[in-house]
Amino acid sequence: MSSAALKLCIPEPGQAWNESQLAAVNPCLERMSAPDRVQWSLDYLPRQQVLTSSFGAQSAVMLHMLNLFERKIPVILIDTGYLFPETYHFIDQMVARLELDLRVYRPLMSALWQESRYGKLWEAGAEGIRRYNQMNKVEPMDRALKELEVGTWFSGLRRSQSDTRSQISVLQHNGRAVKVHPIADWSNRDVHRYLKQHKLPYHPLWDKGYVSIGDTHTSRPLSAEMDEQDTRFFGLLRECGLHEAENFQKVV
Repeated sequence: MSSAALKLCIPEPGQAWNESQLAAVNPCLERMSAPDRVQWSLDYLPRQQVLTSSFGAQSAVMLHMLNLFERKIPVILIDTGYLFPETYHFIDQMVARLELDLRVYRPLMSALWQESRYGKLWEAGAEGIRRYNQMNKVEPMDRALKELEVGTWFSGLRRSQSDTRSQISVLQHNGRAVKVHPIADWSNRDVHRYLKQHKLPYHPLWDKGYVSIGDTHTSRPLSAEMDEQDTRFFGLLRECGLHEAENFQKVV
C-alpha cells in the first residue's frame, strides 16, 4: 500500500478514533497481511496496547506474531480457576519460550466460594452460563482494561470460528478500546501453516480432539456430528461475553 493511501487511514493529530474513522480504515487493512496489520496498529492506534489470550488451541500464533513487533506487550490472561491442567502447563511453556509479559486477572470471588453460594452455574442452562461468564470472565477483563488504561486491544478472533464471528472487521470499537483482529480472515489452514513455519506448538489437548479450549466444565472435544462452535457451552451459547462490545461500555 502506498504511503499516500495509508495517510487516508490516519486521524488528524489529537483526534480520537471513532466509529466512522474505524470504518474508513478497515478497507485499507483488509488488503494488508496480518503482520502488516499488527505493525500499522502499533504505529497508529492508541496506547496502552495489549494482547488477550486464552492460551487455547491455536493461541501461539498471536502470541508469537505480536512478540515479533513488541516484545514486552502485556498479555492479559483471564484465569477463571477452572482451566485445564494442560492449559496451565501450556501457559508456563509459552511464557518461558517467548518471555511474555503475562498479566493474570481473576474473579473477585474464588471458584469454591462461588459454588458454595450459587452452585454450579454452568449447569443452570444458558442464563446460568451467562451469569458465570459475567463474574468469571467479563468482570475481570473489564477491570484489566481499566487498570491498564488500555487504548488498543489485540485479539486472535477469526471469522471462520463461529457464526457470531463471521462478520468481524479487522478493527472495531469495544467501548473502552480499539479492538484489532489481525488474523480475522485466516482459515485453519493459514493458522497451521504459521505454526509449522515458526515451529510453534498447538495446545496439548488439540491431539485429543479439542479445537476450542476454555474451562474444563464447558469445553468438549469435537465429534463427527458437531461444528467447532458447538464444542463450548454445550452448544447453548456462542460467546463467553469477552468479545461482546456492550459489556465494556466506557463510563464517562
